[in-house]
Amino acid sequence: MPKQKSHSSSKKRFWLTGSGKVNRSHGGKNHKAETKNRKRKRTLRQVTLVSVTQEKTVKRMIPYKD
Repeated sequence: MPKQKSHSSSKKRFWLTGSGKVNRSHGGKNHKAETKNRKRKRTLRQVTLVSVTQEKTVKRMIPYKD
C-alpha cells in the first residue's frame, strides 16, 4: 500500500494538541490592520481549535503529523 500524501498548505497551518484536537491560527491580522481596533487584533493573535465539523477533514489532510 503506498503512502498517503500530505496536503502541503495544511502542514503549515494546522497542528495537533496532545489530546488529538487540531489547532489553527486566526487569519486577517495583517492586511488592513489600521482599520481594526486593538482588541480585535489582540484576539486574532491567539490560537483556536478547528471546529468539530472540520476536524475530520483536516486530520485527513495531515496524516503523519501525530
